[in-house]
Amino acid sequence: MNEEELENLCLDWFREGGWDVVYGPDIAPDGADPQRDDYAQVILKHDLELAFTHINPQLPHECFEQVVSKLSQAESLDLITNNRAFHRLLLEGVPVEFKQDEEIHNDHAFLVDFEQLTNNRFVAINQFTVSGTKQPRRPDVICFINGLPFAVLELKSPSDENTDIWDAFNQLQTYKDEIGDLFIFNEALVVSDGYTARVGSLTANQERFMPWRTIKHEDDKPKLTWQLETLVRGFFDRELFLDYIRYFVLFESNGETIIKKIAGYYQFHAVREAVKATVIAAQEIEGVAEKRATYADEVVPGSKKAGVVWHTQGSGKSISMCCYAGKLLQQPAMNNPTLIVVTDRNDLDGQLFATFSNAVELLKQTPVQANDRDELRQLLAERESGGIIFTTVQKFALLDDENSHPILNDRHNIVVISDEAHRSQYGLKA
Repeated sequence: MNEEELENLCLDWFREGGWDVVYGPDIAPDGADPQRDDYAQVILKHDLELAFTHINPQLPHECFEQVVSKLSQAESLDLITNNRAFHRLLLEGVPVEFKQDEEIHNDHAFLVDFEQLTNNRFVAINQFTVSGTKQPRRPDVICFINGLPFAVLELKSPSDENTDIWDAFNQLQTYKDEIGDLFIFNEALVVSDGYTARVGSLTANQERFMPWRTIKHEDDKPKLTWQLETLVRGFFDRELFLDYIRYFVLFESNGETIIKKIAGYYQFHAVREAVKATVIAAQEIEGVAEKRATYADEVVPGSKKAGVVWHTQGSGKSISMCCYAGKLLQQPAMNNPTLIVVTDRNDLDGQLFATFSNAVELLKQTPVQANDRDELRQLLAERESGGIIFTTVQKFALLDDENSHPILNDRHNIVVISDEAHRSQYGLKA
């Protein structure tokens, strides 16, 4: 099989997953159905306009040009800075202003409908030519949602012994340098020779390009010949992909450097199950008997016991916790919960606090850190809804004049995330 045949097979998998498939030259400025003004344009304006109308019916059409203008104006000369700015617009909406009844109104236009799948158009386009700083470039497959290029797949021939997926990785680095505008909107990069497939973020090195081994859930791991097929059917499942870009993308600032991190398949499915379990366990039900729950499908409604997520060393526990918090905080059934992150060491408390503080786009709020027992009690006693509080377990100690620990807050939707919860701490024997 050569590269062209692999590309067509890949497009077939996208088509079977509900994506529209379009041949790039057909919609080129000089194609049979032109949808771009020139080869430098990377947004499909017609698709974006249709999505704007469906998703934002309360906004006058004049706001659409404001959206296009905002998306077209780079905030910085740095690609990852622009990418982070776009991701914020994606989650929070594009600020727009319009006049109605002689009054100026401010609102936000949303680019993607994360709740209603059918309000979005998913298109996989192959051979989409973009004008570059040195020469025109043509990535193999680009995934568009509502006219915005969210993912790029670079493929190599599975039968060519002189190339592998890391040649595709190097090709993507060239694209980032020469056609950077395409990657302002990027949420995922894929490299594959069919047999092997890896997905990574815009800033990921080779080590951080990881396989995707599941399709619908963690137990759905078919033994397919092509890893690329699993990735397309799983990672690019339309419903799951929307969930992924909404809750599983993080940015960290390390001095002047911004690092973009995206979840692995095991983090993605673990967080989704953990959130589902937490919503069930947090229900207000009278007279629920205490019962141990080990797996999500055994969680007792109203038991307040959501379960345990296991991690091996270096598997990205902090990312999992952050994505869990971001997704849980936006569950309507939780009614704006308060999250308490409990660790057993000051250094771990500081590290996690820094990770959460960097994830403002996802969490939509700034976490706070309890410095001592009195401050922890005050934060919990005053909190009527919302918030993320960091503390060490030692701060739950009794005060000198107390014989028993007082109830600090009896709301049902306070969620405790205990880090370093070893087996010795919750009763299981090795």
